[in-house]
Amino acid sequence: MNDQKNMMLAIVLSVAILFGFQFLFPPAEQPVQEQATTEAGSAPEAPAAPSQSGDPSFAPQIPGAADAAKKLQQTRTEKLDASARIKIESPRLHGSLSVQGGRIDDLTLVDYHEELSKESPEITLLNPKGLKDAYYAEFGWSAPNVKVPSADTVWSTDSQTLKAGGSVNLTWDNGEGLLFTRTISLDQDYVFTIDETVTNTSAEQVDLYPYGLVSRSGTPKTSGFFILHEGLLGVFDNVLEEVDYDDLQETGTKKIDPVKGGWIGITDKYWLAALVPDQDAMVNHRFSHYRSENNIDKYQTDYLGPKLTAAPGQTVSFKSNLFAGAKELNLLQQYEEEMGVAEFDLAIDFGWFFFITKPFFMAMSWLYSHLGNFGLAILALTVGVKILFFPLANTSYRSMAKMKTLAPKIKEMQKKFGDDKQRLNQEMMALYKREKANPASGCLPILLQIPVFFSLYKVLFVSIEMRHAPFYGWIQDLSAPDPTSIFNLFGVIPWDPPQFLMIGIWPLLMGISMFLQQKLNPQPADPMQAKMMMFLPVVFTFMLASFPAGLVIYWVWNNVLSIAQQYVIIKRMEKKPS
Repeated sequence: MNDQKNMMLAIVLSVAILFGFQFLFPPAEQPVQEQATTEAGSAPEAPAAPSQSGDPSFAPQIPGAADAAKKLQQTRTEKLDASARIKIESPRLHGSLSVQGGRIDDLTLVDYHEELSKESPEITLLNPKGLKDAYYAEFGWSAPNVKVPSADTVWSTDSQTLKAGGSVNLTWDNGEGLLFTRTISLDQDYVFTIDETVTNTSAEQVDLYPYGLVSRSGTPKTSGFFILHEGLLGVFDNVLEEVDYDDLQETGTKKIDPVKGGWIGITDKYWLAALVPDQDAMVNHRFSHYRSENNIDKYQTDYLGPKLTAAPGQTVSFKSNLFAGAKELNLLQQYEEEMGVAEFDLAIDFGWFFFITKPFFMAMSWLYSHLGNFGLAILALTVGVKILFFPLANTSYRSMAKMKTLAPKIKEMQKKFGDDKQRLNQEMMALYKREKANPASGCLPILLQIPVFFSLYKVLFVSIEMRHAPFYGWIQDLSAPDPTSIFNLFGVIPWDPPQFLMIGIWPLLMGISMFLQQKLNPQPADPMQAKMMMFLPVVFTFMLASFPAGLVIYWVWNNVLSIAQQYVIIKRMEKKPS
């Protein structure tokens, strides 16, 4: 037994534990209401009203997306031009609001572009209702035997522009004594505040239920990595609930029991659209899916607020917020304080080791803010982690160094005892005891570092700061693979190799550093195992070639620091008298 074997065993066991724990002990979920599969082509039913409504005869309705069954032939530009709109002017958002329906359905992110060039289109977050890739937020009221604004209602507005720090007022009179007002405000970043009021000038008492929804048509392309959640999510009673697109296609609807406050939305790797209702109100939340007649998958997250009673001459109101933007940690934490919403930063997928990942994430952001380059922040954080685990690493490397000095004696034993495995093991154990060497002593330090490695990997993978962030030289996007390839001599030959042959400079450096690190370790006693270990750098070179360059740079730098530390320890061990 040797330290390479211990290392491989530690990694295999750690991965097995991670997957096994998730399988045997799935994340705790909040108690949910009955789950029902929605038939294809029909909109999901609304969640039941909160238990304190006291009106069992009426089931308030949240709109589905009936328009998804219509012919969807318009382009985005045609759809935007087809209706009156309120322009959005903000340092961080461009777009417009639809006067018809009062929807927030046209948003692009000023600071983020589809490609590296600043001249490329801005990231489109929300799209108008009626498109195949519609993605929008809608708010309204549900009420028994009352004419309320619908998705087709054309509101009156007091302004043609919504500016950051300002607001617009939408009004609509139902002609039956109810005046509906919707005030939409926008801060300097990504949060809209929606104040809904209803003034009752009729002679009858009216009961109303506020709702909000985020709707998305079509299943978006995801990153496809098991370590990252992209789909529907929310936090209820401080517990995170995540629902994958494919899981919701099977269940149809997932309802959450009434809770106070919370938030619910749809997330991508870097972007989020989330509803934040009044945090003091008892609210029902729901995740839903159905397939339209056009075979388009539709996903919706929504909330249904408590019953509000407007007596004659009275006004009732309900306030909620919509976050629509980039998942920047500092900003999400700021909104936690400002809106009083719990665990809003969990929109960033910190993973199982969140208690390690989140501090790493914050440290990375702090380093980036001071160094101005995300690649340098990666190098600095790696040094910090190395310093943190210096004592454990020393224990492991001393064990490896000790085993390396015993390697010649072990080879002599192998030649002497040949196929007598039992005698060979006895002699090796006697040698370890005599030399006070423990071949397993390097295993525990390595095992303890596995969660840290996974956490750091997670931070680099989900950090929005790494997206389109340059390093030096040919690396202009740390979130993309190294664009060079040895098979076209790094661009000298005018030929674009297939993806599996895109073995860039940084993956090659990783393979070389891994090979050099192996040379400092004692060789396995088993010849077959030794050959397998020698082949590992080649396997990892091809495997990591498709990984983001930032991750490969981290791995190379980590290997370089490990080689330096291990080399010093080995030299010190060699100088000690036998």
